[in-house]
Amino acid sequence: MAMRRETRRPWPDIFDWAEGLPGMLSWPGRESGNRSFRIEEFDEDGRYLIRAEIPGVDPTTDISVQVEQGVLTISAQREERRRERGHSEFVYGKFSRSVGLPAGADESQLKARYDNGILEVSVPVGQAPPQARTIPVETGPTGPNS
Repeated sequence: MAMRRETRRPWPDIFDWAEGLPGMLSWPGRESGNRSFRIEEFDEDGRYLIRAEIPGVDPTTDISVQVEQGVLTISAQREERRRERGHSEFVYGKFSRSVGLPAGADESQLKARYDNGILEVSVPVGQAPPQARTIPVETGPTGPNS
């Protein structure tokens, strides 16, 4: 008699469990069900790159990349197809992640490319970030005629 082998794990991996926390910890005003995704970020050849794992989406309709005041936000949505029978461990719904861009990033030159489930966003970064400086204080009368 052949034994049936259970393919599902009795306990999820710690990372799988932790991925569910953002949806479980909802604050007032926060959209429920909004999840995150894994990213990596690094500098390469004068560019700052952010790579995001977002498999199973149509990049032309399901992914949005926005930048505002030095913050890059990547949003995506994966729709669930309901089936009468079966089991799924895939995560569906809305996903988003925001990353602060480094000093000197040229937001007007952002580029995004999606290939094989990986979204890569890159932005050129100036050679040297702006340096702190001391502003001399002038003396004398102040006012509109000065």
